[in-house]
Amino acid sequence: MASEKSTKSKEVGAVAKFYLIAYNFLQVLGWCYILFKVVNFYLGNEDKNRTLWEVVELAVVIFQNAAALEIMHAAVGLVKSNPVLTTFQVLSRVVVVCGVILATPRSYAAASSGLPLALIAWSITEIIRYGYYFANLIKVVPHFLVWLRYTLFIALYPIGITGELLCFYAATQYAHAHKTAWSYVLPNAWNFTLSYHYALVSIMLLYIPLFPHLYLHMFSQRRKILGTTEKVSKKVH
Repeated sequence: MASEKSTKSKEVGAVAKFYLIAYNFLQVLGWCYILFKVVNFYLGNEDKNRTLWEVVELAVVIFQNAAALEIMHAAVGLVKSNPVLTTFQVLSRVVVVCGVILATPRSYAAASSGLPLALIAWSITEIIRYGYYFANLIKVVPHFLVWLRYTLFIALYPIGITGELLCFYAATQYAHAHKTAWSYVLPNAWNFTLSYHYALVSIMLLYIPLFPHLYLHMFSQRRKILGTTEKVSKKVH
């Protein structure tokens, strides 16, 4: 009986590992494609009649929303990530894509100067992050990848946050000009009101306490991970 349970546990573990390897590998490919399209757009190699968002929209919607699976991964214990921190990290970007860019006409958030900032920061961050997870799963983790994972965020996080907030700001301009857009106004049968404009402003204000917490968390992880690898390197030499 014990051996049967052990066999089943190993089978589940093998399937879960294969799933995570495939998930992270596909995310690396997806974000590489997005970064390629962004760079190609600014090199003038894309259709000049299309905007940046029109060039990358489908890929960003697919791969950014696929990141929501990471909340499930953390919640069920497939990975050791903190479910609360993971939820904040993932939902902030999903809200930018679905609740800001897709929710407003293309002359607002999709045309904001924040969009290329966000896309470039997201792409590089995710290529490195998912690449790091993939390398850990196959147990081949080069030191340069570890260094990139715990160093480039120092610049990429602020750039990405700036891009996201600029997109939010562009959306608030639309919401301010169109009071009933995505809003539920009084009077109504539920005696309840929801303002899209105030919802956007409230989310922007949440960045004030949440960003420093997440940013400092990455610095603590950097000290822990890079400090450990440096000690191991010294012992080897």
